[in-house]
Amino acid sequence: MTQTDRRTFLTVAGASVAGVALWGCSSEPAHAAERFEVTYSDAQWRARLKPAAYAVLRKEGTEVPYSSPLNGEHRAGMFACGGCGLPNFSSKTKFESGTGWPSFWAPLPTAVRTRVDSTLGMARTEVHCRRCGGHLGHVFDDGPKPTGKRYCMNGAALTFKAA
Repeated sequence: MTQTDRRTFLTVAGASVAGVALWGCSSEPAHAAERFEVTYSDAQWRARLKPAAYAVLRKEGTEVPYSSPLNGEHRAGMFACGGCGLPNFSSKTKFESGTGWPSFWAPLPTAVRTRVDSTLGMARTEVHCRRCGGHLGHVFDDGPKPTGKRYCMNGAALTFKAA
């Protein structure tokens, strides 16, 4: 190997290593280790939940719009996490968003937590259950008064109990 070939090889190799290191820094950060009151192994969650609920709550999936009967649920009552039963939303804050997913302008106090979701090449705010960490949906800044928020939830991640 000549001096020029060796220099070229080392330059390309060094640039490749630097590129991989920078790519690793720019990819989605790992979620901080959160501890939840309700925890199960993946196998236990799979056994406890229906397939659609498991896909949303544990794998952060999204249901097909207009596929959940909870989108059209208008009775007074509570919408709770399908994983652990914690009430997350009151029917008093539910509104018709036209998106095909149950939407609310506010959660119940201390019922949910949020974190940045940078999948799909954009930053969104993911909403999850405070007690079990189950993925519920996302929150957007295009909702009605009084909050201006639209908590766009997956019906497969929720249960409903009429008042």
